[in-house]
Amino acid sequence: MTTTASQRILVVDDEAPIRRYLRAALSAQGFNVYESASGEEALQAVLSHRPDIIILTLGLPDIDGIK
Repeated sequence: MTTTASQRILVVDDEAPIRRYLRAALSAQGFNVYESASGEEALQAVLSHRPDIIILTLGLPDIDGIK
């Protein structure tokens, strides 16, 4: 797989170990990874970082990941 610096992934999960694991794995593949621990943070990150892909947990404490 070929990646470029412009490929951005937003990882949204309230569990820090999961975010750390995904950041390490995805960064090793050349992706720019941004993290959010809540739905509100994720909404702001989408506006500021304009991710190409979002990896989102469905069980966030503040915003339901399904809706």
